[in-house]
Amino acid sequence: MQKIRLSESDKKVLSEHSENQKPNEACAILFGKDNQVSELFLAENIEESPVNFTISNEQLIEAYKIAEEKQLEVIGIFHSHPNSDAFPSNTDMKFMQSNPVVWIIYSGINKNFRAFILESNIIEISME
Repeated sequence: MQKIRLSESDKKVLSEHSENQKPNEACAILFGKDNQVSELFLAENIEESPVNFTISNEQLIEAYKIAEEKQLEVIGIFHSHPNSDAFPSNTDMKFMQSNPVVWIIYSGINKNFRAFILESNIIEISME
């Protein structure tokens, strides 16, 4: 996968979710098909941390159930970095190994979105 498509309206929802969760990281699960995000599942960061996020098992189960009902795939994981650039941290890289989907990160400093996948190393992919 070399790109992911995320609408401007979805970016607005995700950036507002990120700003509302400050000082902590915000998180969400992205549903869609064929690299096109079609639905957002805004999740709660149960760690309440500015440098890490965890989505509860209950919310993960709920998200996968919704995706299945709507015949969508989980194609991405979103989270914010409230106080740093939109680049995967070492912790992110560890979790990217067990969640091999696109990771979209929003920077609370630069107000920008960047998307990454993990192959043998971190690869930035384009967002449309």
